Amino acid sequence: MKPPLRAKLEGLANRLEELNRTLSAENATRDMGEFRKLSREHAELSNVLELYGRHRQAERDAAAARDMAADPAMQGFAQEEIKAAEAAMARLAAQLQAAMLPKDPNDGRNLFIEIRAGAGGDESALFAGDLLRMYTR
Repeated sequence: MKPPLRAKLEGLANRLEELNRTLSAENATRDMGEFRKLSREHAELSNVLELYGRHRQAERDAAAARDMAADPAMQGFAQEEIKAAEAAMARLAAQLQAAMLPKDPNDGRNLFIEIRAGAGGDESALFAGDLLRMYTR
């Protein structure tokens, strides 16, 4: 994992701790709008930091497997563990990068789409039905 991404994630971990303290304070629900905003931020950060925790665990597993590889009797098992941990780290790093992308402010909003068959008879009605099924999945 790249150092700037790791530094950003450590900053997010600090922010999550701050949010935990703020949300657990006795006067946290005085302003419900602010409470809702902080709760949403807490939920978003929790998801990202859960991935980060799994990535750090995979790093620790890989380090332990490398230590095990020094023992000739455990070398085969250690190599398998190293490969599995490195694959998990690569997968989790990609998921972390996707999770760190900025959210669109319109993501939480609803949308109405009108799908109407145009000129073309049955073929356009079939296409409109396909579009409807595509958007409702």
